[in-house]
Amino acid sequence: MNSLMSLPEELSKQLNRLAQATDGILVAVSGGADSVALLRGLLIVGGARIEVAHLNHRLRGAESDDDEAFVREQCTSLGVPCHSRTLDISALAQSAGSNLEDEARRQRYQWFGELATQLGLPYVATGHTADDQAETVLFRLMRGAGLQGLRGIARSRPLARNVTLIRPLLTTTRDELREFLSDLNQPHREDRSNMDLGFSRNRIRHVVLPILKYESPSIGDHLCQVAEQATAAFSVIEADASRLLSAAELPRAGSTCILQRQKLAEAPPYLVCEVLRSLWQREGWPMGDMRQANWERAATVACSAAPAVDLPGPIRVQTVGRVVQIGPTVESRNAERRAT
Repeated sequence: MNSLMSLPEELSKQLNRLAQATDGILVAVSGGADSVALLRGLLIVGGARIEVAHLNHRLRGAESDDDEAFVREQCTSLGVPCHSRTLDISALAQSAGSNLEDEARRQRYQWFGELATQLGLPYVATGHTADDQAETVLFRLMRGAGLQGLRGIARSRPLARNVTLIRPLLTTTRDELREFLSDLNQPHREDRSNMDLGFSRNRIRHVVLPILKYESPSIGDHLCQVAEQATAAFSVIEADASRLLSAAELPRAGSTCILQRQKLAEAPPYLVCEVLRSLWQREGWPMGDMRQANWERAATVACSAAPAVDLPGPIRVQTVGRVVQIGPTVESRNAERRAT
């Protein structure tokens, strides 16, 4: 990035594409280079009410507290309102039996949405970069993701009622952001956990991608292009799947969804997979352990090529005569009743 104004110019272009942001933006700032650069860039762009949110996860002891203090100090010097919250993410993840990173992400976005609603701010902005996008696409590809997963990080999505999450830095690299901060003489925090190779994302960032870049220096750009192309293609599939689900769905039986088998059997398998994903999402069934192979097995049953399959959740898909029944297993329903 050759000039101090390059990042604000790119931000302005992305904001015009993503949002009518003059009503205000809640900026998620961890204290790291990416989020601090986002805040400084948005302040230079101007024209919108800007406030900051910082969630202290208490995962790194005194360093987490120092991050929070740093963000507060920077906001004071910049004249920006700062809202912070402290949560014991480790304890919450243990209580919920969930993955630490997943729980941290869930808690962050839930609070950002609630806070933005309270403040009357229609947008929440995060500092995800082009590098984050490339890492995400590669990570999902390695896990066997289909077209939906290869879309990577969404540029925008609903976060809460009347609140939209936007990511205006997805076209900008980390190196460009650090050059921008250097030009401003703007300090930032470094999270040592980002170097911990015990985390798969860090192994991708520090081990896998450097090897790929040796063979293909533009691999980051290529992975981001895959995300763009997958997003465009998937939007068409998503619309077709919505129409198919509406045509195939019959009145439900309690917690079990009922679909017309023939309608699904006449559709291509990739579209049936997306119908099933849409159904899972609508019903709130667990999707974290569902891989492309799981969706394909479910679609095989739905199209009557197999009688039944049990999937993570646990959710059962089975054909009964002319219909396909999809819902929690008997054991899962009994466990829910005992829990309540």
